[in-house]
Amino acid sequence: MVPISLSLFLIFLSSILLRPLDGAGDRLRAGESSGLNQTIVSAGRIFALGFFSPGNSSGDWYAGIWYNNLPTKTVVWVANREAPLRDPGGAAIGVTREGNLAVRDGRGRSLWSTNLTRDPDNSTGAAVAVLLDSGNLVLRRWDTASDPPLWQSFDHPTHTLLPGMKLRLNFTSGEATRLRSWRGAADPSAGDFVFTLEGRWGLEPYVFKGEEIHWRGPMWLGIPLFPLQLGDVNSRYLQSVYATDQEIYYNYSMIESSLLVRYVLDHSGTYSFRVWDDGAAAWNSIGTTPTRPCDFFNLCGGAASCDSSGQSPLCRCLNGFDPSAPEEWAKGNFTGGCVRRRRLLCDGTDRYTKIGGLKLPDRYSVAWNLSLSQCEASCSAACNCSAFSHTNFSTFNLTGSRCLTWFGDMVDLVQIPLLSQDLYVRLSAAQLDGDPPADDSPSGKNQAVIRIALPIAVSTGVLLMGACCYCAARKLKSRGKSDGGNLLRLEEIRLNDALGSEKGVPMVDLKSVRAATENFSISNQLGEGGFGAVYKGKLKSGEAVAVKRLSRASKQGCEEFANEVLLIAKLQHRNLVRLLGWCSHGDERILIYEFMPNKSLDHIIFDSTRSAELSWERRFGIIRGVADGLLYLHQHSRMRVIHRDMKTNNILLDGEMNPKISDFGLARIFEMNQMEANTARVVGTYGYMSPEYAMDGVFSEKSDVFSFGVIVLEIVTGKRSTGFYHYKNSLNLLGYAWQIWEEGRALELLDPTVDSRFEAGDVVKCIHLGLLCIQEYAADRPTMAAVVSCLAGEGGCGSLAAPKQPAFAIGRESNPLLPLSIHHRSEGRS
Repeated sequence: MVPISLSLFLIFLSSILLRPLDGAGDRLRAGESSGLNQTIVSAGRIFALGFFSPGNSSGDWYAGIWYNNLPTKTVVWVANREAPLRDPGGAAIGVTREGNLAVRDGRGRSLWSTNLTRDPDNSTGAAVAVLLDSGNLVLRRWDTASDPPLWQSFDHPTHTLLPGMKLRLNFTSGEATRLRSWRGAADPSAGDFVFTLEGRWGLEPYVFKGEEIHWRGPMWLGIPLFPLQLGDVNSRYLQSVYATDQEIYYNYSMIESSLLVRYVLDHSGTYSFRVWDDGAAAWNSIGTTPTRPCDFFNLCGGAASCDSSGQSPLCRCLNGFDPSAPEEWAKGNFTGGCVRRRRLLCDGTDRYTKIGGLKLPDRYSVAWNLSLSQCEASCSAACNCSAFSHTNFSTFNLTGSRCLTWFGDMVDLVQIPLLSQDLYVRLSAAQLDGDPPADDSPSGKNQAVIRIALPIAVSTGVLLMGACCYCAARKLKSRGKSDGGNLLRLEEIRLNDALGSEKGVPMVDLKSVRAATENFSISNQLGEGGFGAVYKGKLKSGEAVAVKRLSRASKQGCEEFANEVLLIAKLQHRNLVRLLGWCSHGDERILIYEFMPNKSLDHIIFDSTRSAELSWERRFGIIRGVADGLLYLHQHSRMRVIHRDMKTNNILLDGEMNPKISDFGLARIFEMNQMEANTARVVGTYGYMSPEYAMDGVFSEKSDVFSFGVIVLEIVTGKRSTGFYHYKNSLNLLGYAWQIWEEGRALELLDPTVDSRFEAGDVVKCIHLGLLCIQEYAADRPTMAAVVSCLAGEGGCGSLAAPKQPAFAIGRESNPLLPLSIHHRSEGRS
């Protein structure tokens, strides 16, 4: 029991901190409070602030804001939703003398507060809270009302979006405005559903249930973002999108300010636009979603579209795809999605089929201001690119164009009449030409040609494996499907013969691999890439290993598999991953590497939480280690090796964060006097490929140098080159970094998660080298020897040339997201 003297003291303290309000008004001044049976009413008497009980059996009370003159209390904002009043007697909401808005119970205990840190320049701490006719509760300085608010409820919404409220998306921090549903119809505590804006290029609405996507809206194209149809309200509905250097935000308003409207995320997860009907004395809901089956996220699985018109069947596979589980599909269970009839060859013959009237799939990459043909080329350059979409924004009264690409599954496809766009789906040429679907069918055998494109100088083992692959393909053509198992066995024998003599890299039987990975258990899976999945395993000796299991649909055939085994076996360097074994059994192709506890660099550098683990010292060490490894490949190993697929995914980190270059499936060996080579089969990862390789198939040491430069800029900034977009005037990370360098503000590029302990000279040096490496012309780029020398501080850095504008970084005078009528602020706070 609380002593009487302590209770009296708490009541006395509360009376000092929050003096009861003498009369009704629209504001609370410092030291004033409003009690249980009092309300603060906005000047136009539209909204009220006070205490309410939602009418459930709990008897809890909350401080909140509601419409003042409606016959039924409609709450739009709740302060203490996580700390309700059990005993409302003596409760108060007010402004403390320290300048915070607070809700206190009868004993003077704080249940909720704005928790603002006292401004040293505001010596009195005086403040005033004003309830505006917009429904916004604003906390500001008493004597400087024209200053920006110290705090406002519009920045901290609960379940309602009112006109004038802003949905923000911050580019730097990734933070976004979130609406969170009530837990129940009469329970204002935080519920399961969250509405927010996501997307790596701009505005795309989502509703989440926990960590799972519940609903995903269409991408914004300059017309009302959501819902799709507002009926008669459309003509009175105004929207605005504001863009600054740090964020973009959306808000809306009504031409008739007297019209009461609001967006609401209710406790069931539906999101709707509601309009007050005076005649019916009720709220009318317009455009409620999700309600129809196709509204729910990814109902049909990958590569299948949901028909929102309600026709049967509800889900349909895209052209060139078939149900992955036909029996389940026939039962109406579509979650397994669809799979390709024909494997993509990625040999330059793949083509695209155009599908219109779709809400585009989720999980995309973006590039700006590419033409339709350039967008197609960017997709074709990556073997795991499944589809692309190109939008010319002039169609929507915007400027510029946008290229979206999808890698792997295409999920959450919906056929919709409004806001739809064209999707170009990648298919094999044989499929588009109308051949039977099976790759190895007798009627389609003439198309089953495997092109062997080997460099002039390759090791004897790789040549042998090229012959093995070619022979297997020739026999496949002549024998057809019936002999497929025998051919797999023949290829396995020849592969084993070619690699079996390689010393230092033992062959491991499949049974041992299965035992090491617990039969490729999902719980052991470390990640999944373009060529398959990687699992953690444990050998009989107890040694932890990483097991790379190539996908059966992988583009990495026997040539690349043998290439990787033979190359790594002959390469020995502290910054190259070590191959411990390999396995070939039937159609299984498996590589066993030393285990890297910190996975790949991209898992850390692009993670907003884990990136703080990488101090500048560690980042600099990773840059130097990758440079040393590349120099070894180019000059110091027994062979001159061009990696061709350098990216953060292929840089593994050991327990001490030392980098190890991995994935040599695409690597090629050069003669000592060879400068470059050319291929018609451009493979690699878009965003890391040099322009001469992406456009013309020309690769050399300088191609790896370009990729290294991209990696350096990603390590310094903590941003992805392909996912970053600066909304002022640069296309991507490369262009933005060059611009900031040109303006003499290089240190501003450093990842803000890096602590203050860094050597500014080393940061600037790395940015300078990174920009030199990504120059458009190969001849302008430095060699890895020059890079390593500079990083080691062995001289030569002082005379580095000024970097030229990089490739793929064309500047723009206008923002491609913004329509001509939209507001744009380059600085300041709105």
